[in-house]
Amino acid sequence: MLTRKQQDLLLFIHERMAGGDVAPSFEEMKDALDLKSKSGIHRLINALVERGYLERLPHRARALQVCKLPEGYNPAANDSSKQAQQARNINEVITAAAQIPLHGRIAAGTPIEAIRDEGTLVDVPPTMLGRGEHYALEVDGDSMIKAGINDGDIVIIREEKTARNGDIVVALIDDSEVTLKRFRKSGSKIILEPENDEYEPRVLDPERVQVQGHLAGLYRTYH
Repeated sequence: MLTRKQQDLLLFIHERMAGGDVAPSFEEMKDALDLKSKSGIHRLINALVERGYLERLPHRARALQVCKLPEGYNPAANDSSKQAQQARNINEVITAAAQIPLHGRIAAGTPIEAIRDEGTLVDVPPTMLGRGEHYALEVDGDSMIKAGINDGDIVIIREEKTARNGDIVVALIDDSEVTLKRFRKSGSKIILEPENDEYEPRVLDPERVQVQGHLAGLYRTYH
């Protein structure tokens, strides 16, 4: 009769080697079984060898051979159990998703007026959000492509009223135009910098610019 840890290790080694792979390293075994040290793996392997479940092959590094599996072990049932657990994990992620409003399109090019649409929501993993209030915007334009932000992407914005040099921000210009740019402050001026050499930075007086949020995340779209 094997202990739970002995059986877990034996099956881990068996599954890794079933596809023709070499035996896992002691470090990988330690991590797989959530043990604090490799000495525990040594003891488990010795016990499995003594009980005839494993055999050490001489003169070969990491050379183990599975001689037999636990009584009643059913690979098909084990695979089904793994698939069921994966489905539960996916469902938990979907269930845990937060919803934030999509406030329309924002220019990553020539500034345009943002179109608010309070009726549309976007599902977002909570790990993407962190503290504060968030909303989403669809990117219109290609002025931020060197920052990895493409036309049609959905950006997740955390509401903020201030910014530091280098932050990518949503900026309201003259109370009418909204744009997504990198924020710089130089002397008495605010510079809204694109990440595309085909566009010029906009240099503005501070009273013309209101920071409305910082880039917190991105949903990539592919055309």
